[in-house]
Amino acid sequence: MPSRITVVTRGSPLARRQTELTIERLAALMPGTEFVTEIIVTTGDRRSEWSLEKQGGKGLFTSELEAALREGRGDIAVHSAKDLPTDMPEGLAIAGYLAREDAADMLVRRADAPTPRVIATGSPRRRAQARIHFPDAEFTELRGNVDTRLKKIAAGDADASFLAAAGLNRLGIRGWPGLVFERFGLDRMVPAAGQAAVAIQTRAADAAMFAPMLDAECARAATIERRFLARLGEGCHTAFAAHWENGRIHLFRDDFGRHTLSFPPCLSEAELDGAVDAALRRIL
Repeated sequence: MPSRITVVTRGSPLARRQTELTIERLAALMPGTEFVTEIIVTTGDRRSEWSLEKQGGKGLFTSELEAALREGRGDIAVHSAKDLPTDMPEGLAIAGYLAREDAADMLVRRADAPTPRVIATGSPRRRAQARIHFPDAEFTELRGNVDTRLKKIAAGDADASFLAAAGLNRLGIRGWPGLVFERFGLDRMVPAAGQAAVAIQTRAADAAMFAPMLDAECARAATIERRFLARLGEGCHTAFAAHWENGRIHLFRDDFGRHTLSFPPCLSEAELDGAVDAALRRIL
Protein backbone atom coordinates (compact mmCIF):
# COMPACT_ATOMS: atom_id res chain seq x y z
CA MET A 1 0.00 0.00 0.00
CA PRO A 2 1.30 3.51 -0.77
CA SER A 3 2.26 5.63 2.22
CA ARG A 4 0.87 8.84 0.69
CA ILE A 5 -2.01 9.43 -1.71
CA THR A 6 -2.82 12.76 -3.36
CA VAL A 7 -6.52 13.26 -4.06
CA VAL A 8 -7.43 15.86 -6.69
CA THR A 9 -10.84 17.48 -6.73
CA ARG A 10 -12.73 20.63 -7.59
CA GLY A 11 -13.13 23.40 -5.06
CA SER A 12 -16.91 23.62 -4.67
CA PRO A 13 -18.35 22.78 -1.25
CA LEU A 14 -19.99 19.67 -2.69
CA ALA A 15 -16.80 18.48 -4.39
CA ARG A 16 -14.88 18.99 -1.13
CA ARG A 17 -17.51 17.06 0.81
CA GLN A 18 -17.43 14.19 -1.66
CA THR A 19 -13.66 14.14 -1.33
CA GLU A 20 -13.93 14.01 2.46
CA LEU A 21 -16.27 11.03 2.16
CA THR A 22 -13.85 9.31 -0.22
CA ILE A 23 -10.91 9.80 2.10
CA GLU A 24 -12.95 8.59 5.09
CA ARG A 25 -13.80 5.42 3.19
CA LEU A 26 -10.28 4.69 2.00
CA ALA A 27 -8.48 5.73 5.18
CA ALA A 28 -10.52 3.23 7.19
CA LEU A 29 -9.21 0.46 4.93
CA MET A 30 -5.68 1.79 4.43
CA PRO A 31 -4.30 2.44 7.93
CA GLY A 32 -1.05 4.35 8.00
CA THR A 33 -1.64 6.01 4.61
CA GLU A 34 -1.49 9.80 4.47
CA PHE A 35 -4.10 11.47 2.27
CA VAL A 36 -3.44 14.91 0.81
CA THR A 37 -6.07 16.95 -1.04
CA GLU A 38 -5.22 19.20 -3.98
CA ILE A 39 -7.89 21.59 -5.27
CA ILE A 40 -7.91 22.10 -9.04
CA VAL A 41 -9.96 24.73 -10.85
CA THR A 42 -11.58 23.29 -13.97
CA THR A 43 -12.70 25.04 -17.13
CA GLY A 44 -16.31 24.68 -16.04
CA ASP A 45 -15.50 26.42 -12.76
CA ARG A 46 -13.67 29.28 -14.46
CA ARG A 47 -16.36 29.82 -17.10
CA SER A 48 -19.30 30.26 -14.76
CA GLU A 49 -21.03 32.46 -17.36
CA TRP A 50 -21.04 29.72 -20.01
CA SER A 51 -24.16 27.82 -20.96
CA LEU A 52 -23.14 24.18 -20.53
CA GLU A 53 -25.72 23.13 -23.11
CA LYS A 54 -24.46 25.55 -25.76
CA GLN A 55 -20.75 25.05 -25.04
CA GLY A 56 -21.07 21.29 -24.73
CA GLY A 57 -20.46 20.09 -21.21
CA LYS A 58 -18.10 17.22 -22.08
CA GLY A 59 -15.03 17.30 -19.88
CA LEU A 60 -15.57 20.84 -18.59
CA PHE A 61 -15.48 19.68 -14.97
CA THR A 62 -13.14 16.72 -15.36
CA SER A 63 -10.33 17.30 -17.89
CA GLU A 64 -7.97 19.15 -15.55
CA LEU A 65 -8.36 16.48 -12.87
CA GLU A 66 -7.60 13.77 -15.41
CA ALA A 67 -4.53 15.67 -16.57
CA ALA A 68 -3.29 15.72 -12.97
CA LEU A 69 -3.60 11.91 -12.83
CA ARG A 70 -1.80 11.39 -16.12
CA GLU A 71 1.01 13.74 -15.10
CA GLY A 72 1.46 12.13 -11.68
CA ARG A 73 0.34 15.20 -9.72
CA GLY A 74 -2.54 13.22 -8.27
CA ASP A 75 -3.26 9.58 -7.51
CA ILE A 76 -7.05 9.71 -7.22
CA ALA A 77 -9.58 12.07 -8.79
CA VAL A 78 -13.02 12.44 -7.21
CA HIS A 79 -15.86 13.19 -9.63
CA SER A 80 -19.61 13.47 -9.61
CA ALA A 81 -20.21 10.48 -11.89
CA LYS A 82 -22.86 12.30 -13.94
CA ASP A 83 -20.19 14.85 -14.99
CA LEU A 84 -17.70 12.22 -16.15
CA PRO A 85 -17.66 11.56 -19.93
CA THR A 86 -18.02 7.95 -21.02
CA ASP A 87 -14.84 8.21 -23.11
CA MET A 88 -12.01 7.36 -20.72
CA PRO A 89 -8.59 8.87 -21.51
CA GLU A 90 -5.89 6.32 -22.26
CA GLY A 91 -4.17 5.11 -19.11
CA LEU A 92 -7.03 6.08 -16.76
CA ALA A 93 -9.90 4.04 -15.30
CA ILE A 94 -12.81 4.31 -12.89
CA ALA A 95 -11.68 2.25 -9.91
CA GLY A 96 -15.17 2.32 -8.40
CA TYR A 97 -17.77 4.40 -6.61
CA LEU A 98 -18.86 5.38 -3.15
CA ALA A 99 -22.22 4.08 -1.92
CA ARG A 100 -24.97 5.85 -3.84
CA GLU A 101 -27.04 8.59 -2.25
CA ASP A 102 -30.66 9.39 -3.12
CA ALA A 103 -30.65 9.68 -6.93
CA ALA A 104 -33.84 11.74 -7.18
CA ASP A 105 -34.12 15.32 -8.39
CA MET A 106 -35.42 17.95 -5.99
CA LEU A 107 -37.67 20.77 -7.12
CA VAL A 108 -36.68 23.79 -5.05
CA ARG A 109 -39.26 26.55 -5.37
CA ARG A 110 -40.20 29.74 -3.63
CA ALA A 111 -42.95 29.21 -1.08
CA ASP A 112 -45.08 31.84 -2.86
CA ALA A 113 -44.82 30.00 -6.21
CA PRO A 114 -46.72 26.72 -5.80
CA THR A 115 -46.91 26.42 -9.61
CA PRO A 116 -43.61 27.85 -10.85
CA ARG A 117 -43.80 29.88 -14.05
CA VAL A 118 -40.04 30.42 -14.47
CA ILE A 119 -37.82 27.40 -13.79
CA ALA A 120 -34.06 27.83 -13.83
CA THR A 121 -32.18 24.80 -15.10
CA GLY A 122 -29.43 24.39 -17.66
CA SER A 123 -30.14 20.66 -17.93
CA PRO A 124 -31.98 19.57 -21.10
CA ARG A 125 -32.92 16.34 -19.29
CA ARG A 126 -34.61 18.17 -16.43
CA ARG A 127 -36.20 20.67 -18.76
CA ALA A 128 -37.72 17.99 -21.01
CA GLN A 129 -39.24 16.12 -18.10
CA ALA A 130 -40.29 19.25 -16.20
CA ARG A 131 -42.42 20.30 -19.18
CA ILE A 132 -44.58 17.25 -18.56
CA HIS A 133 -45.46 18.57 -15.09
CA PHE A 134 -45.31 22.32 -15.83
CA PRO A 135 -46.38 22.74 -19.49
CA ASP A 136 -46.80 26.51 -19.17
CA ALA A 137 -43.44 27.20 -17.54
CA GLU A 138 -40.62 29.18 -19.09
CA PHE A 139 -37.04 28.05 -18.62
CA THR A 140 -33.85 29.92 -17.94
CA GLU A 141 -30.35 28.98 -16.79
CA LEU A 142 -28.88 29.39 -13.35
CA ARG A 143 -25.28 28.40 -12.64
CA GLY A 144 -23.27 28.31 -9.44
CA ASN A 145 -22.75 25.99 -6.52
CA VAL A 146 -25.67 24.69 -4.46
CA ASP A 147 -25.60 27.55 -1.96
CA THR A 148 -25.48 30.15 -4.71
CA ARG A 149 -28.43 28.62 -6.55
CA LEU A 150 -30.56 28.49 -3.43
CA LYS A 151 -29.80 32.13 -2.67
CA LYS A 152 -30.72 33.17 -6.21
CA ILE A 153 -34.04 31.32 -6.14
CA ALA A 154 -34.90 32.81 -2.74
CA ALA A 155 -34.01 36.26 -4.11
CA GLY A 156 -36.46 35.85 -6.99
CA ASP A 157 -34.11 35.22 -9.92
CA ALA A 158 -36.56 32.44 -10.85
CA ASP A 159 -39.55 30.74 -9.27
CA ALA A 160 -37.82 27.37 -8.96
CA SER A 161 -34.93 25.16 -9.93
CA PHE A 162 -34.02 21.49 -9.84
CA LEU A 163 -31.12 20.25 -7.73
CA ALA A 164 -29.89 16.75 -7.05
CA ALA A 165 -31.20 15.40 -3.75
CA ALA A 166 -27.83 13.69 -3.28
CA GLY A 167 -25.93 16.97 -3.24
CA LEU A 168 -28.34 18.55 -0.78
CA ASN A 169 -28.11 15.50 1.48
CA ARG A 170 -24.33 15.33 1.39
CA LEU A 171 -24.14 19.01 2.29
CA GLY A 172 -26.67 18.56 5.08
CA ILE A 173 -29.13 21.03 3.53
CA ARG A 174 -32.67 20.09 4.57
CA GLY A 175 -34.36 23.40 3.92
CA TRP A 176 -33.83 27.09 3.11
CA PRO A 177 -35.67 30.24 4.26
CA GLY A 178 -38.51 31.07 1.90
CA LEU A 179 -38.09 27.90 -0.17
CA VAL A 180 -39.99 24.62 -0.41
CA PHE A 181 -38.15 21.39 -1.26
CA GLU A 182 -40.25 18.90 -3.26
CA ARG A 183 -38.68 15.54 -4.09
CA PHE A 184 -39.31 14.35 -7.66
CA GLY A 185 -39.01 10.59 -7.36
CA LEU A 186 -38.37 8.11 -10.13
CA ASP A 187 -42.08 8.05 -10.99
CA ARG A 188 -41.90 11.76 -11.92
CA MET A 189 -38.39 12.32 -13.27
CA VAL A 190 -35.72 9.86 -14.42
CA PRO A 191 -32.29 10.89 -13.09
CA ALA A 192 -29.18 11.39 -15.17
CA ALA A 193 -26.89 8.41 -15.72
CA GLY A 194 -24.60 8.25 -12.70
CA GLN A 195 -26.57 10.78 -10.67
CA ALA A 196 -25.85 10.53 -6.91
CA ALA A 197 -22.78 8.35 -7.58
CA VAL A 198 -19.28 9.57 -6.67
CA ALA A 199 -16.73 8.15 -9.10
CA ILE A 200 -13.17 7.41 -8.03
CA GLN A 201 -10.84 7.70 -11.03
CA THR A 202 -7.23 6.50 -10.97
CA ARG A 203 -4.46 5.49 -13.33
CA ALA A 204 -5.45 2.18 -14.92
CA ALA A 205 -2.57 0.36 -13.26
CA ASP A 206 -3.86 1.36 -9.80
CA ALA A 207 -7.57 0.65 -10.29
CA ALA A 208 -7.46 -2.96 -9.05
CA MET A 209 -5.92 -1.85 -5.76
CA PHE A 210 -8.82 0.49 -4.93
CA ALA A 211 -11.76 -1.39 -6.47
CA PRO A 212 -12.32 -3.85 -3.57
CA MET A 213 -12.58 -0.93 -1.13
CA LEU A 214 -15.48 0.69 -2.98
CA ASP A 215 -19.20 -0.02 -3.37
CA ALA A 216 -20.06 -2.93 -5.66
CA GLU A 217 -23.80 -2.19 -5.92
CA CYS A 218 -23.24 1.40 -7.03
CA ALA A 219 -20.59 0.21 -9.49
CA ARG A 220 -23.09 -2.17 -11.10
CA ALA A 221 -25.75 0.52 -11.44
CA ALA A 222 -23.44 3.26 -12.69
CA THR A 223 -21.72 0.95 -15.18
CA ILE A 224 -25.05 -0.07 -16.70
CA GLU A 225 -26.32 3.52 -16.88
CA ARG A 226 -23.11 4.81 -18.42
CA ARG A 227 -23.14 2.01 -20.99
CA PHE A 228 -26.60 3.11 -22.20
CA LEU A 229 -25.29 6.68 -22.33
CA ALA A 230 -22.29 5.62 -24.42
CA ARG A 231 -24.28 3.29 -26.67
CA LEU A 232 -26.68 6.08 -27.64
CA GLY A 233 -23.86 8.56 -28.11
CA GLU A 234 -25.35 10.84 -25.49
CA GLY A 235 -23.47 13.22 -23.21
CA CYS A 236 -23.91 14.37 -19.64
CA HIS A 237 -25.62 17.59 -20.81
CA THR A 238 -28.27 16.13 -23.12
CA ALA A 239 -31.94 15.32 -22.62
CA PHE A 240 -31.20 11.63 -22.03
CA ALA A 241 -31.83 9.95 -18.66
CA ALA A 242 -30.95 6.46 -17.43
CA HIS A 243 -31.32 4.95 -13.97
CA TRP A 244 -30.86 1.32 -12.95
CA GLU A 245 -32.18 -0.24 -9.76
CA ASN A 246 -33.60 -3.58 -8.65
CA GLY A 247 -33.10 -5.30 -11.99
CA ARG A 248 -34.77 -2.62 -14.10
CA ILE A 249 -33.44 0.17 -16.29
CA HIS A 250 -35.48 3.38 -16.52
CA LEU A 251 -34.84 5.41 -19.67
CA PHE A 252 -36.07 8.76 -20.95
CA ARG A 253 -35.39 10.73 -24.10
CA ASP A 254 -37.53 13.30 -25.86
CA ASP A 255 -38.01 11.26 -29.03
CA PHE A 256 -38.90 7.91 -27.46
CA GLY A 257 -40.34 9.07 -24.13
CA ARG A 258 -40.06 7.01 -20.99
CA HIS A 259 -39.49 3.25 -20.81
CA THR A 260 -38.81 0.81 -17.99
CA LEU A 261 -37.27 -2.52 -18.96
CA SER A 262 -36.00 -5.55 -17.11
CA PHE A 263 -32.21 -5.56 -17.10
CA PRO A 264 -30.12 -8.13 -15.21
CA PRO A 265 -27.42 -6.81 -12.88
CA CYS A 266 -24.87 -9.61 -13.08
CA LEU A 267 -23.49 -9.49 -16.60
CA SER A 268 -19.91 -9.92 -17.67
CA GLU A 269 -18.22 -7.09 -19.53
CA ALA A 270 -18.54 -9.12 -22.73
CA GLU A 271 -22.29 -9.59 -22.26
CA LEU A 272 -23.13 -6.04 -21.27
CA ASP A 273 -23.05 -4.37 -24.70
CA GLY A 274 -25.25 -7.10 -26.16
CA ALA A 275 -27.81 -6.68 -23.39
CA VAL A 276 -27.84 -2.91 -23.84
CA ASP A 277 -28.32 -3.29 -27.61
CA ALA A 278 -31.16 -5.77 -27.08
CA ALA A 279 -32.91 -3.39 -24.67
CA LEU A 280 -32.58 -0.48 -27.07
CA ARG A 281 -33.97 -2.48 -29.99
CA ARG A 282 -37.18 -2.84 -28.00
CA ILE A 283 -37.75 0.91 -27.87
CA LEU A 284 -36.03 2.44 -30.90
